[in-house]
Amino acid sequence: MDVLYFAWVRERIGIPKETVETQASTVTELVAELIAREDRYAAAFADISALRVALDQELSDFDASLTGVREVAFFPPMTGG
Repeated sequence: MDVLYFAWVRERIGIPKETVETQASTVTELVAELIAREDRYAAAFADISALRVALDQELSDFDASLTGVREVAFFPPMTGG
């Protein structure tokens, strides 16, 4: 699946997008797999309460299933203005 990173998440990881082979069944499990890869992922996902996630461009929760999902996007909360 494609994993996209936006704003400071992208800055900490160093790439905007990657294709990930995963055994994860939920977003939380995917995050755990990414954290185990390298320190840069651990830094980006150190506080997931400061992040939002979208599955196939729909806002979702970290306990959501990844079954059939083609794209996961991580980003900080957006503010209006």
